[in-house]
Amino acid sequence: MAARTTSALLLLTGAFLLSAQAPQVKPAVVTVHIFDGRTGEPVVPDNVLVRVDRMNAAHIEWVKLADDGTATLTLPAATTSLTVHATYASSTEYYVNCDVSKQRNSYHETWYPLSTVMSEGLVIPNECDKAKNTRDMKFTAKPGELVLFVRRRNMHDRVEEMR
Repeated sequence: MAARTTSALLLLTGAFLLSAQAPQVKPAVVTVHIFDGRTGEPVVPDNVLVRVDRMNAAHIEWVKLADDGTATLTLPAATTSLTVHATYASSTEYYVNCDVSKQRNSYHETWYPLSTVMSEGLVIPNECDKAKNTRDMKFTAKPGELVLFVRRRNMHDRVEEMR
């Protein structure tokens, strides 16, 4: 009996030491800059919702929103893709992301590959600016940054949502 107890304790001690020495996987930290798709001005949303890996659950607990509207996302290390939506009107309305603004369903989900965001940075296409007011503005993203263009929902968006 004493030999079994000693063996079990040695086994548990070894497992603990191995787990303590295992490399810790760090979460991915992404900085999201949000701009008005028509004017190019920074947007300060009420909230930012993030979803990962095509899951339905939206996570606001992974988001730290700064006063200037910049959002810092702390994502699980195993994340492969993400989608981001900003809100306004006391978080009751969603901005339309400008990479899908010309689609019939303007709340379409675009999944951004986290590997691209982390290695190169990502600036989404801006389909909101009909007059190309932002054409001469240079928007760049560093590794770990996502630049998102948004616009407020219009009547057409609301009608499509009701269908």
